[in-house]
Amino acid sequence: MKRQEKILIVRERLSALYPDSECTLTYKDPFQLLIATQLAAQCTDARVNIVTKTLYKKYPTVESFAAADLTELEQDIKSTGFYHNKAKNIIGCAKKLLSDFGGKVPKTMEELLSLPGTGRKTANLVLGDAFGIPGIVIDTHAKRLAGRIGLTKEETPEKIEKDLMKFTPKDYWTMLGHHFVDHGRAVCDARKPKCENCVLSDICTYAKKNKK
Repeated sequence: MKRQEKILIVRERLSALYPDSECTLTYKDPFQLLIATQLAAQCTDARVNIVTKTLYKKYPTVESFAAADLTELEQDIKSTGFYHNKAKNIIGCAKKLLSDFGGKVPKTMEELLSLPGTGRKTANLVLGDAFGIPGIVIDTHAKRLAGRIGLTKEETPEKIEKDLMKFTPKDYWTMLGHHFVDHGRAVCDARKPKCENCVLSDICTYAKKNKK
């Protein structure tokens, strides 16, 4: 089966299975999503949402984050892990937004990548969910599922993203990432995937190979 055919089946079945699939980070505007996504690195969305609930009240604007005390911000976000780098990047990001972009989150990949703490995963999430600009988010779930299903043989996130873009309908780019997250959490677990209960088992390379 060609990958172009396989991705259409993935889209149809996962759309039916997860009709309400969406970003699980809580945010009110592009800047809040940008910060939340940076905090979500090596941390669960649930934990980030607990932290940002009070964080955004303490720092309600880009200006307030830019003026934040580094040590204090580190303590505010400590439970998300890697808080030294995250705090440094968040302050640096806010300052660059003010100096280079008028305090607004830019809408292009190139500009987003110029912000401290912002890689392609974060940029694609912000573009897709905050601005409606299609982007494929490659996180641990996407990397695992794309490989197992047989959609790519690439290993690095950037190469996986570019490979999937070749045959995935552009209007499905953003939702594909959300579907991968939902299915990865519910069925295609890293250690013990529930292949017997998977709607994709008949087209999945991994499931066929490990079928008893």
